[in-house]
Amino acid sequence: MTQHEQLAQLAAAAMRERGLEPEMSSEALAQAETPDLIDVPPVPVRDLRTLPWCSIDNDDSKDLDQLSVSERLSDGRTRVLVAIADVDIAAPRSSPIDRHAAVNTTSVYTPARIFPMLPLRLSTDRTSLNAGQDRRALVTAFVVAPDGSVEQGEVYAALVRNHAHLVYDDIDAYLSGGGPLPDEARAPGMRAQLEEQDRVARALSQRRHELGALDFDLTDTRVRFVGDSLRLSPEATNRARSLIQNLMIAANGVVARFLDDHGSPSIRRVVQAPARWDRIVTIATSLGSTLPSAPDAPALAAFLRARRQADPADFPELSQALIKLIGAGEYRVDTPDTDAPGHFALAVKDYAHSTAPNRRYSDLLTQRLLRAVLGGVPSPYSVDELTELARLCTRREDDANRVERQVRKSAAAMLVADRVGQQFSAVVTGASPKGTYVRTLTPHIEGRVVRGEQGLDVGDRVTVHLASVDVPRGFIDFVV
Repeated sequence: MTQHEQLAQLAAAAMRERGLEPEMSSEALAQAETPDLIDVPPVPVRDLRTLPWCSIDNDDSKDLDQLSVSERLSDGRTRVLVAIADVDIAAPRSSPIDRHAAVNTTSVYTPARIFPMLPLRLSTDRTSLNAGQDRRALVTAFVVAPDGSVEQGEVYAALVRNHAHLVYDDIDAYLSGGGPLPDEARAPGMRAQLEEQDRVARALSQRRHELGALDFDLTDTRVRFVGDSLRLSPEATNRARSLIQNLMIAANGVVARFLDDHGSPSIRRVVQAPARWDRIVTIATSLGSTLPSAPDAPALAAFLRARRQADPADFPELSQALIKLIGAGEYRVDTPDTDAPGHFALAVKDYAHSTAPNRRYSDLLTQRLLRAVLGGVPSPYSVDELTELARLCTRREDDANRVERQVRKSAAAMLVADRVGQQFSAVVTGASPKGTYVRTLTPHIEGRVVRGEQGLDVGDRVTVHLASVDVPRGFIDFVV
């Protein structure tokens, strides 16, 4: 059995262990082949195919969820349109496709196999915003002022056409001055589009950081097969990724407020103030800085900026430690009469995941809520139903993350199986009664400390030795 086959089997087994379905039902696959699109309730559709839409994504992405386009206004402001794939018309509520999506609630990505939330016939074809194809979309439109504030948000249905399928690394190289404009971006007006969208995205980012958004270095390790060979490669945030991230954050905020303004409930993405703020304070103190005794996003943001400048080499590991301490996000229901917490790390109050309906069930649910508003009909879900679905999405996201992490560890165990006994520099990424975990600096591999972990806490630097690996279980064990 090849490494690829072994990892694919381990991934499917990990899915089943977590209660996720690795295989699509025959009914869902059959539904994906039917040509009928169901627009319930029907909504007016604008024809925006002639606008210079483009997508920017990974080089291997085939499930394209969003397009963007911008227009500089005469008063110095910029109108931004974000088109999101209209998935609901091909996967209506209670259909076989919807029933499968409601079990997993997310696509699961592992090195050997991807487990899509929707049949590939939809997510990579009929509901993917592929280049050169006419597609239905829900468009989020807003105006960005020179200071990065967002105004005049609205949502409507449209027919769109992707005129350039672009890749993060290529666009980053161009925007950063390290490479030419890619051939795919040489359509008329596309160069100006990219430069304008980059300018607007930086203004949006600057505005959020002034309000306390946390700026981490999220350099991570991508585990994937190149041919038959398993490879680890760094995957860092770059200018093109930041461009898309900032436009999507703004669009998600507009969607949350749009639903609220129209009397509709919504599912919000929430990251609360860190429960382990005291440990964050301790880490800052050890580095010669002082933070308030209570959670304070602007103060933490200022600390991060100072550390990035003072010690850029160690900043990625500090980022990883603080991300662990801040904790994971969750989904919560908000109504016009309630006030859900905001997103601590992004420094935004109103935030509803809406930009990836091919991959996340929460976004598909949001799309159905939007369609109800646009069609002038009541919400398709009661608040109680949405509350249960929000809890389910949170649980399943955690399950999916555990599957992805376990399979990545199995892949990493394969790669370092011949390095048992060697020494590594590492940082502690987790410390609880359930165990102490570290992440080695080179290569980036996570594992558990099985001896000598006493007294260690998140953020501590430590030298460890690789004690053993267990590929099937994804165990990588270190000793101090």
